[in-house]
Amino acid sequence: MNFSDFVQPQAIKVELAAFDKDGVIQELVDSLVQTGVVSEDDKEGIIGAIMKREELGSTGIGRGIAVPHTKHPSVDKLVGTVGVSTEGVDFNSLDGEKVSLFFLLISPPDRPGDHLRALENISRQLRNDTFCRFLKQANSADDVKQLLDEADNNQFAS
Repeated sequence: MNFSDFVQPQAIKVELAAFDKDGVIQELVDSLVQTGVVSEDDKEGIIGAIMKREELGSTGIGRGIAVPHTKHPSVDKLVGTVGVSTEGVDFNSLDGEKVSLFFLLISPPDRPGDHLRALENISRQLRNDTFCRFLKQANSADDVKQLLDEADNNQFAS
C-alpha cells in the first residue's frame, strides 16, 4: 500500500498550530473534514475514538513520530493525513521525546487489512532517517506530498 492510496493531499498540515496531543488530533481530523472525506457530524466521534485508542497506549512510536489511528464506521475507505510540527508536541511517546511528524489514519471497521497495510507502510518508510529529516523540514503541503510520492516510488530505499 502506498501513501497515495490513503493520504488526502489537501488535508496535509505543515506548521501545526496545536501544542498538545488533543489539539493535534483535533487539527488533523478538522483538516480531513475540510476536504470532505470526513463528515462534520462524525468529527467528534472520530476524535473520541482516536483518543480512546491513545488511552490504550500512545501511538507516539519514538524518534519524533506518532501514528494516531482508529477504525470508524463513518468512512467507507481508508483515509489519512500528515501533520508536521516544527516545535514538536508532547505526545507521551515511547521514548519520551516530542513528536514532529504525525500520520493520522481512519479506516472502516470492516477493512482491517487496509489499516494494517497502511500502518506497515508508514512504519517501513519512517525507519528511513533521510525521509524523516526531509519531512520535518518540509515548508509546504506540496513538499510533503512530493516526499510521499518519492517514498511510494522507493526513492528512499535503504
